[in-house]
Amino acid sequence: MPFSYCRYENKGLPCSKVVDCWYDYFMIEDYLRQDLAPEEWEKAFEQPLKPKVLSLVELIEEAKKKKTEEP
Repeated sequence: MPFSYCRYENKGLPCSKVVDCWYDYFMIEDYLRQDLAPEEWEKAFEQPLKPKVLSLVELIEEAKKKKTEEP
């Protein structure tokens, strides 16, 4: 998985697991703390994680909504 995907996959924010996945390659936390606004850091990393099933259901509902909105 390329870092570019992990950096923006969460609706423009990094994946909540990006630090765990990339810490072996470079100083990811330092990079993100410099790159993100404090509010973005909090939203990406300091919010309680949703259960995976709930995230999947939300993604399915969002896809259904987009499909019905298309002409």
